Amino acid sequence: MKRFLISIVALLSATGALVADEGMWLPSLIGERIKDMQAKGFELTAEDIYSVNQAALKDAVVLFGRGCSGELVSAEGLLLTNHHCGYGQIQYHSSVEHDYLTNGFWAMNRSEELPNPGLTVSFLQRMEDVTARIEAGDTVKEIVAEAEEGGKYSASVESLYYNNKFYLFVYQVYRDVRLVGAPPSSIGKFGGDTDNWMWPRHTGDFSIFRIYADKNNQPADYSPENVPYTPKRHFTISTAGAEEGGFTFVYGFPGTTREYVTSDFVDYTLNHSNPAKIHLRTLRLDIISAAQEKDAATRIMYASKHANIANAWKKWQGESLGLARRKTVEKKQAYEARFEQWATGTEYEGVLGQLHDKYADLLPYAISRDYFLEAVYAIELMGFATPRRINAENVEANYKDYLPTIDRAIAVEMLREFSQNVAPEFTPEWFSAKLAECGSVENFVEWLFSNSRLTSAEALRGAREEGYDFESDPAVAMRKAFDELYKERIEGQYASLNREITELYKTYMRGQMAFEPERSFYPDANLTLRVAYGSVAGYEAADGVYHKPYTTLDGIIEKDNPNIYDYDIPQSLRNIYASKDYGRWGVELNGHYTVPVAFLAKNHTTGGNSGSPILNGRGELLGINFDRTWLSTMSDLDYDPEICRNISVDIRYVLFVIDKVGGASWLLDEMTIK
Repeated sequence: MKRFLISIVALLSATGALVADEGMWLPSLIGERIKDMQAKGFELTAEDIYSVNQAALKDAVVLFGRGCSGELVSAEGLLLTNHHCGYGQIQYHSSVEHDYLTNGFWAMNRSEELPNPGLTVSFLQRMEDVTARIEAGDTVKEIVAEAEEGGKYSASVESLYYNNKFYLFVYQVYRDVRLVGAPPSSIGKFGGDTDNWMWPRHTGDFSIFRIYADKNNQPADYSPENVPYTPKRHFTISTAGAEEGGFTFVYGFPGTTREYVTSDFVDYTLNHSNPAKIHLRTLRLDIISAAQEKDAATRIMYASKHANIANAWKKWQGESLGLARRKTVEKKQAYEARFEQWATGTEYEGVLGQLHDKYADLLPYAISRDYFLEAVYAIELMGFATPRRINAENVEANYKDYLPTIDRAIAVEMLREFSQNVAPEFTPEWFSAKLAECGSVENFVEWLFSNSRLTSAEALRGAREEGYDFESDPAVAMRKAFDELYKERIEGQYASLNREITELYKTYMRGQMAFEPERSFYPDANLTLRVAYGSVAGYEAADGVYHKPYTTLDGIIEKDNPNIYDYDIPQSLRNIYASKDYGRWGVELNGHYTVPVAFLAKNHTTGGNSGSPILNGRGELLGINFDRTWLSTMSDLDYDPEICRNISVDIRYVLFVIDKVGGASWLLDEMTIK
């Protein structure tokens, strides 16, 4: 056993040859990669990236909310992230009278900065390998409780390499985070869903927040008495720009990747899951878009929902195109054939066959699960039909951004798709009986929405006052029926099979490392802090079509269209372009005076990296990561160095918009700009 553990440690710390610019590396182990980084243009040390003994670049990076990254850019708690990461907060403060989504928002002093209930930012204090403790019998609960120090910190233990390693992550969480600035959506979301995941890109995808703390610089709930947070470190901003071939690295919290899965998982993604989910979300988006086009209030009300639905919808399309183009299923199958031949006579013999069998068993449960989550539970009325929502003190909060007419139309489409594509054994008897009784999906939905007391705050309040038996409500009955079947026939078996698959992956992961001892294996992303490095680079999008690695203000003007909401830029931006009044942010590019907008690089990123700082070799801020190119989205499963590119908004465009469009130059005074 001791020899086995030693061999695993050796494998997991191996630093074999890196394939191109692939990889999401743990900051605490970045010393293993620092020579490669320095050879490619990094000018600092491993201690500059991550340290628990002194202020390091990690102390200027935050987990923003529950799924984005952000960076500190001043000694007074000023924070940059993406516009789409702050979109929910911008919408929260918006109304028809104060439409910050359309017109933007700029605080002109500290007193105008807006609080955001529930929004947090988390600073990583340290990460620690606790594999030995876990193997010695310590529980995760014990390790976390010790690290949290009675509530001073937040902590979690995360598995890496499919439970071959375990790391403790300790955070300090700040709870008073205020909105400082946001460009109009026609800048921050320029191009909308049409340009999302695409290149060339001209989106000023940024928003500005400020972290507040108590007088001792410690986390505190919102209070007018709080003061701007003083960070251990904030980024210096470089206005030198990102030159093609120049070193870059992204420092943030990538969400989920699955680089080491078998062909079975990729096949399910490409040929089952993605097609179904794309179709279901297309139906929802068509209904919402049609309603938004008819009414300004509806456009604002459903803006964040539309964006959230559309983001993954388009990502899955690009992912499928990339996986098909890359022939990832076939490539995985060829790899697995070589692995199986090598594994004969070793402890890894047969593990792939067991994985294939388990995936075959999982398939019907996975398909049904997708339809429960993406069809039935996508109906918002189902979300209202839970005890927590029914008994909520603030009833209005449930329905703030809800129109039953839209939800009713969505319900018809979702339930039609469910009834046509889900096997009878995974369909609640209650639903089948009611559907037969009503005669059609349309009639069923009409009955459901006409008789439920959960379609508005007023109806819910009235039902409470009457002492209404909510157990008899059609929506509650429907939710109960679907929940019970899901728990009885899908959830348990799905989870059980996945546990068996994960246990097999633990062996298969070790096997891959033994099979390729010279390969560098980075842990899959799991929303923990990582470093990804590469360089500024364009790419060949198609035969004879080369995409340059940067875009400019000229491209925005070319796309400008007052008749299309997502391309109707502010008149002030048109005026600035006409006068060429770019101030210190104007540059000469290819003999042309303009403002840089966005750029491409070969950094390995994924969801969660939204808002991450993209830095040069001196650790200076070049821009804010916000997207990948469309075909790059398959990098969650298969990274292709020839075509995978992350997209960042150039920090010079961010500063230009703050200064010239927002008129909030007072914010620049507290930044360190060189």
